[in-house]
Amino acid sequence: MSEEFEFPEVDEIGIETLESISIAKNFNRWMYQTISPHCSGKILEIGSGIGNISKHFIEEGKDITLTDIRENYVATIEEHFPEYSKDKIIQLDLVDPDFDNLYSGLLGQYDSIFALNVIEHISDHETAISNAKKLLKPKGKIIILVPAFQSLYNSFDLALEHYRRYTKKSLRKLIGSEFELGHSQYFNAFGMLGWFVSGKILKKKTIPLSQMKIYDRLLFIAKTIDKVIFNKIGLSVITVGIKNS
Repeated sequence: MSEEFEFPEVDEIGIETLESISIAKNFNRWMYQTISPHCSGKILEIGSGIGNISKHFIEEGKDITLTDIRENYVATIEEHFPEYSKDKIIQLDLVDPDFDNLYSGLLGQYDSIFALNVIEHISDHETAISNAKKLLKPKGKIIILVPAFQSLYNSFDLALEHYRRYTKKSLRKLIGSEFELGHSQYFNAFGMLGWFVSGKILKKKTIPLSQMKIYDRLLFIAKTIDKVIFNKIGLSVITVGIKNS
């Protein structure tokens, strides 16, 4: 998409979607288990939302800082994790024009950074990746999960303000000059069916709660399919980059 989004103060559709996903306990655990092996040391999460994945890192005692661009999400995270240090929950804009000055205290501080379903919301994704690199220590890792395959772009993506969907190749190209490739895979092939039917055919704008509940109960099928096809296709694509300097 080429037009610039004007983000409202409260992301109503985004909140509704995150709340629907929050009930999918098995799915959230699966996503955590998929990315957590790549996250070590001092960790920064870009776009924590309402903390669906953050909670697993906190429960496991990981040294993680939670961030989001929206003030209301930051407030929600603080409510969801009242015992967590407020110094570890911050508002952060990955493409702020004054990024280096605003976040000077964060530069070069992290061993791992992950962004799950975030980069597709950013028009200038090249700057986002470049600024993320500044936050990493030498040889630090960035873990990115984004929607896969532009052919799946539908009413869900439009309502959620996604600029684009990716492939392993296009995501590799995005991080290519900034990072060495550490790992790349597709994720959740089973989810493609529900995304296509509800978003492409039925033109829904949010993920139906009932559909999410059914999917979560059938997660063993999704996990099995990904293993059988060796993650060769999926609703999402994951790439791990290693800072090259």
